[in-house]
Amino acid sequence: MSVAFTKEESSETAAETHLPDRPISPHPNLVTAEGLKRLEVQAEEARVAYLAAQAVEDINERRRQSAVPYRDLKYLTERIRTAQVIPPPQSNAVVAFGSTVTFERDDGRVQTYRIVGEDEADPKTGSISFVSPVASRLMGKAVGDVVTVGDQELEITAIG
Repeated sequence: MSVAFTKEESSETAAETHLPDRPISPHPNLVTAEGLKRLEVQAEEARVAYLAAQAVEDINERRRQSAVPYRDLKYLTERIRTAQVIPPPQSNAVVAFGSTVTFERDDGRVQTYRIVGEDEADPKTGSISFVSPVASRLMGKAVGDVVTVGDQELEITAIG
C-alpha cells in the first residue's frame, strides 16, 4: 500500500468523523416536564453509545462510531442545561404552552395539537413547537377565536 493512499484514506476518515454541531435554536428552550425527561433519556442513550464506540479497537472505526453520539451528547447536554420547565397551564381559558388545542381549518379539516418545546415537537404524533407559525398564532387566543396562518383561517374549537 502506498503512503499516498494511506494519507488519502486517513483524510477521508477524518472528514467523516468531524460532524458539524447540531444547531441550537435562538428561541428560549421551553420544555414540558415530560420533554425534559425525554431529553435526559436521549442524552443517556447517546452517552452509552459513545462509551460503547470508545471500546472499538480500530481507531478509524472508533472515530466513525463515536461521531454521531458525541455530537448528539453535546447538543442534548446544552439543551438540558438551558431547559426552562414550564408547568401545565392552570386554565383552559386561552391557549398556552402545554395546552392541547383543537381547531377547524376553513377547508373543514379538524386538527388537535399539544403546544410543546422545540425538541419535543412531533406533528405526526400530535404535538407542535410553540415557535411554529400555527402555535404562535394560537397562543393567547380563546375558543371561538379565528386566526390566519398563511392563507388558511383556523377557528379554535376546544382547549384542553
